[in-house]
Amino acid sequence: MDFSNIKMVVSDMDGTLLNSNHQVSERFFKIFKALQAKNIRFVAASGRQYHSMVDKLHKIKNDIIFISENGALVKEGDEELSVTPINQGLTNELLKIVDSIDGAYAMLCGKYKSYFDGNSMSFLEQLKEYYSQYEVVEDYLTVTDEIVKIAVYHGISAEEYIYPKTKHLNDQVKVKVSGQNWVDLNHIEAHKGNALQKVMEIYDIQPNEVMVFGDYNNDLEMLELSNYSFAMANAHPNVKKVAKFETSSNNDFGVEKILEQLV
Repeated sequence: MDFSNIKMVVSDMDGTLLNSNHQVSERFFKIFKALQAKNIRFVAASGRQYHSMVDKLHKIKNDIIFISENGALVKEGDEELSVTPINQGLTNELLKIVDSIDGAYAMLCGKYKSYFDGNSMSFLEQLKEYYSQYEVVEDYLTVTDEIVKIAVYHGISAEEYIYPKTKHLNDQVKVKVSGQNWVDLNHIEAHKGNALQKVMEIYDIQPNEVMVFGDYNNDLEMLELSNYSFAMANAHPNVKKVAKFETSSNNDFGVEKILEQLV
């Protein structure tokens, strides 16, 4: 496979660059130095909060681009490249719908802090991994922050219990199953594909110059932008249908193995 034209690498985080213990390997950080030496830019793209992504990639935070909250917030260093919030009226409507779903818990994701009403302590333990900056509030209506995403959690299966009751909202918001337990609700134009398209335009990157890795449904649009799209072995079947290639699992250094070929 000829990787000689690649100028940018884009990777999802959970289930892709991160192993099952939510860790980035030292092997990746060594490869990153080689990417830098070749002037290949690296983009981390996740449904995670910006601060949570920075925590995982702290060593290289000033040298990469962050697509966070499924594309609703894009940053490079201290520069905010784009932000796509949900308006307050729609946010309130969506919260009412989530509240009607048995076993589902919602969290408001602001630009730099997330908000939870404390209704489930088990959910609070889950969100700490993905949202390092958060606040417990008594009433969501008191939150004045710009809301870029509503994350909805179900302890058994988001695809089975949440998605069927929210998919009808696709004409108003972007509804994405982003993991086993999560459905994300974003502005209709906020997704990883739109965010990556903006980044590619800024740096004049063509589809044959970008390599993309993903594992879940919130990665589909960005995978479609690349001639070198890779599904992880552990990826959702939808991702394997869209991606042009496949690599080994996130626990078997699937991203690192391809990047070692690249460098």
